[in-house]
Amino acid sequence: MYTKSLSTLAIALLCSHSALADIAKPDLVLQITVDGLRGDLLDRYKHNFGDNGFRYLMDQGIHYTNAHFQHGNTETIVGHVSLATGAPPSVHGMVGNVWFDRQLDRIVYNVEDANYSMLSSGAGVDKATEIDPTQRTAQGDGRSPEPILSTTFADELTVASSGQSKVFSVSIKDRGAISLGGHTGKAFWFSKAQSEFVTSNYYYDAYPLWVDRWNEKAIPEQYSGGRWELSLPKEDYTLVETEPENKIDLAGFKRTFPHPYGPSSFQYFSTMLTLSPAGDEITENFASTLVKQEKLGSGRFTDYLAVSFSSNDYVIHMYGPDSLETEDNLVRLDRTIAKLLKTVDDQIGLENTLIVLSSDHGVPEVSPTANGLGFNQAQYFKQDTLINESVLAALKSNFGLGKEAIRIYSHPYVYLNQEVIANKKLNLADVQRVVADELMKVQGVHNAVTSNDIARNNVPNTPLMDMIKNNYHPARSGDVYVVFAPRTYINDFDGISVASTHGSPWRYDTHVPIIFAGMNIKQKRVSRLVTPYDVAPTLSNKLGITHPSGATGDVLKEVIGH
Repeated sequence: MYTKSLSTLAIALLCSHSALADIAKPDLVLQITVDGLRGDLLDRYKHNFGDNGFRYLMDQGIHYTNAHFQHGNTETIVGHVSLATGAPPSVHGMVGNVWFDRQLDRIVYNVEDANYSMLSSGAGVDKATEIDPTQRTAQGDGRSPEPILSTTFADELTVASSGQSKVFSVSIKDRGAISLGGHTGKAFWFSKAQSEFVTSNYYYDAYPLWVDRWNEKAIPEQYSGGRWELSLPKEDYTLVETEPENKIDLAGFKRTFPHPYGPSSFQYFSTMLTLSPAGDEITENFASTLVKQEKLGSGRFTDYLAVSFSSNDYVIHMYGPDSLETEDNLVRLDRTIAKLLKTVDDQIGLENTLIVLSSDHGVPEVSPTANGLGFNQAQYFKQDTLINESVLAALKSNFGLGKEAIRIYSHPYVYLNQEVIANKKLNLADVQRVVADELMKVQGVHNAVTSNDIARNNVPNTPLMDMIKNNYHPARSGDVYVVFAPRTYINDFDGISVASTHGSPWRYDTHVPIIFAGMNIKQKRVSRLVTPYDVAPTLSNKLGITHPSGATGDVLKEVIGH
C-alpha cells in the first residue's frame, strides 16, 4: 500500500508539474539580434517607426535602457556568443572576430573549422564579393560552433527536451547564425559568393528540401537593377543637418541617395544587398519561410529561433550612426521585424511566443562628426603607426630583439613571438612590460596592459580593467591588450576604409538595448544597469532549464515576475 500510495502521489505531482509547465512555457522563443544597434538609437528614431515592429516591443515589452557589455573587445562574434552563453569571452573563448592561434601559427577566423565543409560548392569566402575581410583569414570554408567553449541557451534547451526542441538560427553573417544556434541547433547564413542561404556539413548531410526550393526562387535576384531610396520625405528624418560628409564610395555604391544595387551580374551585387535594408529583408524572408516549413511552435516542447539582422552594422560602418542611411535602414528594419512578428503571430501566436531583442555591440559617431561637435581628440588611427620605431628601439636596447619579436597586431592584442623570446632565454613578462610601456607613449593609445599582469590580477581595480580581464583567455589572447583613446579607432579593414567601427570598451560601444516581449510580459521601462550576459540566464530561468555552463549573468527579475 505504501508503494502504491507513493506512486499515485508521484503521478499526481508529475501531472501537476506538466500542467504548470504547459501554462508557463512558451511554444517558441524568438531571439532577435540587431547587429550594431547602440542602446539609444531606438528612442532616437522611434517617432518614425510603425506600430508593429520596434514600437510593439518597446511599448508592450520590458525595455532595459541601460544595458552594457562588460568585456573590452566589443566585436560581432564576442557579443553574439556572450548573448548566447550569458558569459564574457574569458569564459566562452571568443576574444575577437579573429585571433592568432599559436599552435597553427596563423590568424584564425572565429567559427572556422577545417573538420567540416560547406554543403554548397563555392559558397565559402569569395574575395571578389566579400566586404567582411575578417573572414579572409580562414583556411578553407569549413564552419562550425566547435570553437565556442561554453554551452548556449539553445544547447541547454536541447538537453532539457532530450533533443525534441527544434532549434534554428539565421543571419546574413555566418558568425551571427552559428553563435546563437549553439552546438546543437541548425544554422543558416547568406553566401555572398552564391547569393543564397547556406550551411555546413556540421549541421546537415544535405539541405532540407524547403531550403533548396527557397534558394531556387532566387529572392536576391528580385533586387537586380533596383536601388535603395529614402522611404520617407527627407524633412521627416531626425538628423539631416548633421549628416556626415565622409561617406564611403565602394565599387559604385554612391555617397548619397539613391544607392543602386546594380544588375545581378555585377561583381559586388550580393555585397550591395547586405550594405542596405535588402540584406535584412532577405533574412526575414528566409526566417519566415523556416517558421512555416519547420512548423515551429507546434510540438510538445518549446522551440527556438534566433534571427540576427546584420545590415545595420554594415550601414553604420559605411555611413555612421547619425546618417540618413542608418535612420532609413532602421525605419525599414522596423517594417521587416513587423513582417517577421506577423508570421510568428499567424503561425504560433505572439501570446505563445517569448521574444527577446538585443544587440552584439554599440557604435561611435564617425570621427569628423564628433570633431565637428567639439570632440577635438576624435581621430582615425593608422595601424602601421602602432608598432613604431620607439617600440622597436626599446626591444633592441633592452633585449637585443628586432622586429621578429612581434608576430602581429590583431585587434585588440599585440602578439609577440614567444618562441624567439624563449630561445633567447628572456623573461616573457619583462618583454611584455617593455612593449606595453612604449605603446602607452603612442598618441591615441589610452592604455596597454600585459597578459602577465591580467593573469596574475596585477592590475588596478577599475571598471576598465575589469573589462580587459573579462576579455582574457590564456589560449587565445595576445601578449598586450591595447586600448585606444575614446573616439579613436582604426578605420582600415584590409584596405577598405570605413566611416565608423567598434571594438572598444567605451560606453558608446558597450551600450545596447535589451527588450523582452510577447507571452505574459507586462510593459515596463527599466533604467537600472544590467548586462546582455543576463539574457541567457533569464531565458533559462523562465523556461525552468539549466543555465549555460559558463553563464555569469543574473536573472532579470522583471521578466520572471518577482
